[in-house]
Amino acid sequence: MKDLYSKIKMPLWLILSGLLTSLPLIFTFLGFFQWVSIIPAAIILMRYAYDRGVKLKSLYGMGVLFFGAYYALSFHWFFYMYPLDFAGLSEAASLGVVLIACFGLGLFQAAQTALVFPLFGFITRSKLCEKHCIIRPFCAAALWVIFELWQTIGWWGVPWARLPLGQVDTTVMVRSSALFGSYFVTFVIVEVNFLFAIAIDKCGFRRLAVALAVSLFAVNLALGSLVTFIYSDSDQKITVAAAQGNFASGEKWSGSSRQSIMNVYASLTESAAGDGAEIIVWPETALPYQIFDDDELMDFVTGLAKRNNITIILSAFTEDEDSGLNRNSMIEVKPDGSFGETVYSKQRLVPFGEFVPLREFVTFIFPPLANIGMLEDDLSPGKSSEVIYSDIAKIGCGLCFDSIYEDVILDAVRNGAEIIAISTNDSWFSDSAALDMHNGQARLRAIESGKYVVRSANTGISSIIDPMGNVKEELGALERGYVVSEVSLKSENTLYVYIGNLFAYICVAYVAGMLILAVKGLYKTKNIKKY
Repeated sequence: MKDLYSKIKMPLWLILSGLLTSLPLIFTFLGFFQWVSIIPAAIILMRYAYDRGVKLKSLYGMGVLFFGAYYALSFHWFFYMYPLDFAGLSEAASLGVVLIACFGLGLFQAAQTALVFPLFGFITRSKLCEKHCIIRPFCAAALWVIFELWQTIGWWGVPWARLPLGQVDTTVMVRSSALFGSYFVTFVIVEVNFLFAIAIDKCGFRRLAVALAVSLFAVNLALGSLVTFIYSDSDQKITVAAAQGNFASGEKWSGSSRQSIMNVYASLTESAAGDGAEIIVWPETALPYQIFDDDELMDFVTGLAKRNNITIILSAFTEDEDSGLNRNSMIEVKPDGSFGETVYSKQRLVPFGEFVPLREFVTFIFPPLANIGMLEDDLSPGKSSEVIYSDIAKIGCGLCFDSIYEDVILDAVRNGAEIIAISTNDSWFSDSAALDMHNGQARLRAIESGKYVVRSANTGISSIIDPMGNVKEELGALERGYVVSEVSLKSENTLYVYIGNLFAYICVAYVAGMLILAVKGLYKTKNIKKY
């Protein structure tokens, strides 16, 4: 193993390990990679973490190498956005924005998540971990979970590239999310990798480590199989559809395309109604206007719903009464031509798309980054997961970025949702891997919530997903059309809906306890300066 630890080859192994771990997020059929791809990084981390001559800041640098590679590949699709002519940027400014988005965002995420490495080193140098080497994998897995949870807290975290996303095509391995949430899957993946690393690097614990790794893998597989076995559709069924108008970002925001957009969505809605659809979901801001201030648009959507006797769930801008700012909202248009009382507003706004964090600072450093969005002013976020109570279903809502945060959909289900409608505008991504990655997030939300998901995307991917994470119907990128399917209205909730992210909080408590023990041990031995 000397080659693995050499100062020359060690960085290469860390980068390779990060890239291989990220690869299944893009090519989900390679999901099995994640069960072994972290092993090189785990071996290096445990060897250097055990060496008290290695400073924690050196471990942090190793973490930046691993996670920097991991996130750089995960966000590679930003290059497909070039050139950003729809935002009015020059080629030079577009290139700068794309480079910052890919490498800057990747490095920003890595700078946070890389703390897993020095924290692991600090904990594992405690007497408890030195005496019981087999504890170390549990610490690594719990720390990884904590930083995935951290990414969901504020604008500084983008939980786009969490490990379970790489398992969505081997759905049985991620169905344990219906019981304990997707953080449990993250924990098992990291734990298995580190146990195998111990088996390779520590002969004294080889048999125990392998036995534990195989057992954990088998437990996760068994739990996923159990969820599959006990699943059943309800007798209450409806037919739903998702429309995909396929209008590019620049075209959609052009005033000259208004009538064309209306004609296309009228045609798609009429065709879906002809196929038996009772509810049709339109993409995010399919009509990029304030619909309640536009009599023509109001007459258009209400007349369309009434003529076709269909419920339309559309996305448009509404005004926040408190701030006076616009909100990105989902609205129900009923078959009788009236609007539903409930308006859901997007809670998780896209940084630099719908609002600019630290706007003055960003404008001073790199003005094009502050001007990339199509909106003149920041949007106002919604405050809760309102459920649309239509005449035939209780509909939970999610708008675009909402779907990568489990709490938005979780709250909707707790508020009574029987089905989930997701509207998104992924036209910025062209036909890159980001489309499949974003659709994969919706598959995770379907499994966690135990509900059917109807996902409508402006340029794709539009899909209808069952509670097992299987895609029943799908319309690919850069196509115009709709998907339609019969779905069940599920009033029963998964265990995860009841307990939420309890497993992740247990990991937080576990790591906190280990940190306290490590600090107490350091002060007793007066070795604090060695760190």
